[in-house]
Amino acid sequence: MAKRDYYEILGITKSATPEEIKKAYRQHAIKFHPDKNPGNAEAEDKFKEGAEAYEVLSDPQKKSRYDQFGHEGLGGGAGYGGASMDDIFSRFGDIFGDDSPFGSFFGGGGGRGQRMRKGSNLRIKLKLTLKEVAEGVEKKIKVNRMVAAPGVTFKTCPTCQGSGQVSRIMNTPLGRMQTSSTCPTCGGAGQSIDQRPSGADANGLMAREEVLSVKIPAGVQDGMQLSMSGKGNEAPGGGIAGDLLILIEEADDDDLKRDGNNIISELYLNMADAALGASMEVNTIDGKVKIKIDPGTQSGKILRLRGKGIRDINGYGRGDHLIHVNVWTPKTLTKEEVELLEKLRTSPNFSPNPGKSEKGFFEKMKEMFSN
Repeated sequence: MAKRDYYEILGITKSATPEEIKKAYRQHAIKFHPDKNPGNAEAEDKFKEGAEAYEVLSDPQKKSRYDQFGHEGLGGGAGYGGASMDDIFSRFGDIFGDDSPFGSFFGGGGGRGQRMRKGSNLRIKLKLTLKEVAEGVEKKIKVNRMVAAPGVTFKTCPTCQGSGQVSRIMNTPLGRMQTSSTCPTCGGAGQSIDQRPSGADANGLMAREEVLSVKIPAGVQDGMQLSMSGKGNEAPGGGIAGDLLILIEEADDDDLKRDGNNIISELYLNMADAALGASMEVNTIDGKVKIKIDPGTQSGKILRLRGKGIRDINGYGRGDHLIHVNVWTPKTLTKEEVELLEKLRTSPNFSPNPGKSEKGFFEKMKEMFSN
């Protein structure tokens, strides 16, 4: 089932400010909150749908990729279909504030000040061939993640007693004042490690290699960054896992070059094939194909194979394969070849028309696309 537009879900436009996005999500979440819709599976789905939309639109980088490439540009990053309510509450509850009627769910009330930790993001580079970029591909990648060590247990932080904050009372000329700050012992989590198994670090985490399946959409570009939500390092004490950020790199191809969604290649013909015509075999991203060379083909001519380029990442079809023809002139000749060419030199058919000048390659490309 296709995902709905994130702006449509929250009832806003692309020009909405961060505050307007936040306000729209707050209204959406209150409307479809499970407490207001007990036992309503449809409302729960809409609640999760709103959280997914807010996660993307509230993040400038994710929002930029979504605005440019749609859902495909996120690489399957956001997704709350299988998320628990606790995950959503802990991640976005701070926008509701303690005066919210759902404060107890969103970090208010007895849990005030306690901060849910989030694991760090992981970044990897993924090199793709031109064919993989053109058609899309599913890759298996190995990732070294920090995960919760088996057997690790936590206890209430003795410094803040689980509140995540410590208070200080100061005497000032205006009287006694109380200030609060994040607990230095637990970093605001409200808990600390009780038992740490062998091999775990100070946060109760240990390294583990995992094999992940990554779907790369067709049409990605060199330098584009995709995101897989929750596939980064886990957080101490059962917090929210970070994201896996995948930087796309395009491998160079010996024969084919990319220009947007088009593919460009060079074809070299000898003078006989150019003059008499021929059937040639050329490489494309779909494999080898045969093309017809018309008699009298000139150097600099551009042949176009429609629909043999790269799939557009937004689903607007495929680009073309443009073949730049070069007529090759031999550098060394036998005596017989020289004599033959001398005879042909004076032929009217071998004299170029002085009134015409060959257009450059890119001028021809511009002319082709303007037609």
